Amino acid sequence: EVQLVESGGGLVQTGGSLRLSCAASGFSFDDYAIGWFRQTPGKEREAVSCISGADGSTEYADSVKGRFSISRDNTANTVYLQIHSLKYEDTAVYSCAAVSGSGVYIEEGEYEYWGQGTQVTVSS
Repeated sequence: EVQLVESGGGLVQTGGSLRLSCAASGFSFDDYAIGWFRQTPGKEREAVSCISGADGSTEYADSVKGRFSISRDNTANTVYLQIHSLKYEDTAVYSCAAVSGSGVYIEEGEYEYWGQGTQVTVSS
């Protein structure tokens, strides 16, 4: 059974930091790119970042460049999203997703598996 389980969300003040984790199981982790997406009520889901399985290439949305950092530990089947300098507008449910392939992917329709998400709330 494929599982993606996010953790690390919570309530944090503006300017603070969080590290989100995405623990994967049930598929060949090294062969999959992992993406992070976020969504707030009433808005479309937004791609935040992606890391390839092949060589660790990364991609970031313009809105998070310089503040978010994605990494992966293939020995632990886990992808991390380090978030610094949190802003109120970063408040959202953050979900990770997996897609088979060697590249980086930003279109949510390309992803095969999804986690349930973890809430990040930034207070002003």
